[in-house]
Amino acid sequence: MSLPVLDPTLRRLVSACAEQGGDDPIFALNAEAARRRASGEDVVDSTLGTLLDEEGRLATIRAIGEAYARIPWERAAGYAPIAGPRPFLAAVRNDLFGTHALAERAVGVATPGGSGALALAASLFLEPGQSLLTTSYHWSPYATLAAQAGRGLETFRMFGADGRLDLAALAEALARSGRRQGRTLLFLNTPCHNPTGYSLDEADWRGLGAVLAAAAVEQALTVLVDLAYARYARSDPRAWLAQAEPLLGRTTWLAAWSASKAFTQYGARVGALFALEAEARERERLAAALSFACRGTWSNCNHLGMQVVGECLSDPELARRVAEEREELRLLLERRAELFAQLALAAGLVHPRYTGGFFVTVACPDAARAAARMRARGVFVVPLEGALRVALCATPLRAIPRLVEALAAGVASG
Repeated sequence: MSLPVLDPTLRRLVSACAEQGGDDPIFALNAEAARRRASGEDVVDSTLGTLLDEEGRLATIRAIGEAYARIPWERAAGYAPIAGPRPFLAAVRNDLFGTHALAERAVGVATPGGSGALALAASLFLEPGQSLLTTSYHWSPYATLAAQAGRGLETFRMFGADGRLDLAALAEALARSGRRQGRTLLFLNTPCHNPTGYSLDEADWRGLGAVLAAAAVEQALTVLVDLAYARYARSDPRAWLAQAEPLLGRTTWLAAWSASKAFTQYGARVGALFALEAEARERERLAAALSFACRGTWSNCNHLGMQVVGECLSDPELARRVAEEREELRLLLERRAELFAQLALAAGLVHPRYTGGFFVTVACPDAARAAARMRARGVFVVPLEGALRVALCATPLRAIPRLVEALAAGVASG
């Protein structure tokens, strides 16, 4: 018996997913660079946000290997609690808030990396079809995470004419979002912004606090601070708490925490989302909503990874050694950034103020064309709208002169 032939135009994938690209553009560029290097070509790959040493190997914190060896295998193999192990959550809470009074007003859950924290926030603090708000320069997967959750993404101009955070543009964007949606979820990646390396300073935070206070009068406002790179900052990674405290009760604050960069454990997929609310009853609702969403999305996270990171945060001797090794990596980034800034200035390249992190961004009118010209020279960067993202984390010192030369030629052609 022959089966009927089905209409070939019928698709089983829902329409919203049927035409999606299968590969992340950044990983695709990295894969092309790797193929060309494997064929014997001398390539500079400044694409991927992983920290490499001067020999091009993945830079890791050696003390963390000791923490892995401490965990009994049968303990690691079991399911983790849905919200995350209590010792892990307590250690992350302490890392985020220290002795600050806001620690008592925080509830949190474990997530699969910082990406999981961002996705959870989009699904819980926006209605389907609504859009989150972030800076014009931003980590491109913000849009992917929002789209997968059935949400959109809108931006405001990140920098004003003075090179600082454009507070007027933010105020206008918040007002538009409030009128249209009745709520806003604002993503702020600071310190060590990806892709610019910019960190909000005290003046930025003061101005931002005033803008947020005004916006919160007219709408339900939630502010997420993406702290993925915070441990590589020159500034205090807890600076945001000074603005969160007076706005609590009028604004919900979220902290997206990640172990990927801070502990050089990209593959462990360990993260957390913590929420700050003034009222105890609202914190109970938040805790329940966060746990329910975890169960319905990924169920639970990497048990071994959370135990290892928890050990590295809570054991004083291990924490000291991890911090010392991380500082060596931060100083390596500083040396690369200093050399880049000197050569970029001489070459006439324009980029925002760098204050730490994995990336810098160079202004370029036709970034796609410039990046293609650079790839022809064997130098890989990531094109953005009006700029080129450069992963200093992946670029050894010896390659920076060639990188800057290629950037100058690319910008001139773009």
